[in-house]
Amino acid sequence: MREDTVSTDPWGRVDDDGTVYVRTAEGERAVGSWQAGEPEEALAYFHRKFDELAGQVALLEQRVRGTDLPPAQAEATIVKLRDAITDAHAVGDLDSLLNRLSTLSELVAQRREEVKAARDVARAEARAVKERIVAEAERIADDTTHWKSGGERLRQLIEEWKAADRIDRVTEAALWKRLSAARTAFAKRRKAYFAGLDEQRENVRATKERIVAEAEALSSSTDWGATASAYRELMQQWKMAGRASREVEDELWARFKGAQDQFFQARSAVFAERDASLAANAEVKEELLAEAEKILPISDVRTARLALRGILERWEAAGPVPRDQRDRLEGGLRKIDDAVRKAEEAEWKRSNPEARARAQNTVDQLRKSIGQLEDRLAKAQAAGKDKEAKDTEEALAARRSWLEEAERTLAEFS
Repeated sequence: MREDTVSTDPWGRVDDDGTVYVRTAEGERAVGSWQAGEPEEALAYFHRKFDELAGQVALLEQRVRGTDLPPAQAEATIVKLRDAITDAHAVGDLDSLLNRLSTLSELVAQRREEVKAARDVARAEARAVKERIVAEAERIADDTTHWKSGGERLRQLIEEWKAADRIDRVTEAALWKRLSAARTAFAKRRKAYFAGLDEQRENVRATKERIVAEAEALSSSTDWGATASAYRELMQQWKMAGRASREVEDELWARFKGAQDQFFQARSAVFAERDASLAANAEVKEELLAEAEKILPISDVRTARLALRGILERWEAAGPVPRDQRDRLEGGLRKIDDAVRKAEEAEWKRSNPEARARAQNTVDQLRKSIGQLEDRLAKAQAAGKDKEAKDTEEALAARRSWLEEAERTLAEFS
């Protein structure tokens, strides 16, 4: 009865002495002994052992195919399961489990190549990122003079470096060495710049202290013209000196401006008092300017000059006027004087005998030339010399045009 039962199971059997066998492609091998019951119970027990192994293989297949299980971990599990299945104390299709593990090994190998390729791409990208970071850091170290933004950008580049994936150790170390060198070079150049800036600001401070001292020495001067020029020169020197530190600059400027204001306020007060005393002179010159304006338009040059001469004599006798009216009054009289002078020049040109003689001579020569050309034209036309006649007509047209201009000039002398 036991033998019949055993023969119905394709994967194992129980011998008469209770030994349990499993069938594989390599033949039978003993997997255990069963003495406590019927052969069916023994096979059922060892089938459950097989089912446990099959469950582990199925779970591994699910993890390999459905998750991102690392290839190394998957391969280690495959090796462990293969050993367990090879020596398993179980009854079932152990060969199919081994075949499934082989299939998984191929899949894991493919996955390993994919992971390696992805890792290579990631490392290449990371290398490109870090090379870009280093190149930008070196540019900042070599070129930038915006120290605050440059330092901030270097700090950002360090954070970008930390966030980037790691690459091979040799390249990583070499690039990091260049990045560190760039940061050091930037720090040294910035330190040297500010050291030089401190020295420059100290020189500016000394220069502006001298300017301020001169300005303060001039603040009580009453030599208004020369001192005003001196202050303009000191202001030019101040602008060209550059800038000291903000605190020093503000303090020195306050002193400079205070000295300058003291001088110009005193000058303004004196000029205001003087201008008040000159107001009467301005009223006189306003009347003289109105009188001079009546000379225009000029009909008689001699009469106009005599009238203007009398006005100029009274103008000089009237004395100075307030500064705010000086330019307007002097400018108005100057325009009238210019008009009279231009009229005199025009009159002289009209009455110049030498110029009139030259104009008359030009007219006479042109009339003579026209007469000769008219004779030549008549002869050419009579002889049928068309080309000569055409050239002569063109020459006549030019001479007649010149004669009209010369006669207008001569008429101006009449």
